Amino acid sequence: MRVAYVRVSTEEQNEARQIEALKQHNIEKWFTEKISGKNTERPQLKAMLDFVREGDTVYIHDFSRLARSTKDLLELVEQLQKKGVHLISNKEKLDTGTPTGKLMLTMIAAINEFERQNLLDRQREGIAIAKRNGVYKGRKKVAITEEFPALYARYTRRELNKGQFAKALHVSRPTLDRMLKEYGIKQ
Repeated sequence: MRVAYVRVSTEEQNEARQIEALKQHNIEKWFTEKISGKNTERPQLKAMLDFVREGDTVYIHDFSRLARSTKDLLELVEQLQKKGVHLISNKEKLDTGTPTGKLMLTMIAAINEFERQNLLDRQREGIAIAKRNGVYKGRKKVAITEEFPALYARYTRRELNKGQFAKALHVSRPTLDRMLKEYGIKQ
């Protein structure tokens, strides 16, 4: 069976580019999720790993969609290989079923991890400089809107759960948690 795994890091990102690129492989089963790749604790990744069987092929757009660290990527590839499942990366044009593919995978994974670490380092450096220059103040407080008090009252009466409360305010759950904390409301 031809299986695809598609991942973007945030709800705001769009997976359409990856899906379009993988359509050429006549995918029979899709596993798609919007979650960070910083670790392998991802529901759709786990579901895909449970689903695939010997002889299946998993298609990904690129290796960074599967894992962000060399260790995680190599462990996932080994897990697939133990099940007799091939992994093919569209972007890198690699098949992990070949010796050359395995070698290239290891090198690409190391480069991806190095690139990610450099990006995080540059981000920290930029924030430190901005703080030193008085430009960076951290996240801005989220303003409480007119509908907040009424929705909060419904939430405390258990007419809304936290997810519904956040959705009604058009914010994410973490943003709602931050709003409640910033305004001294016990959760």
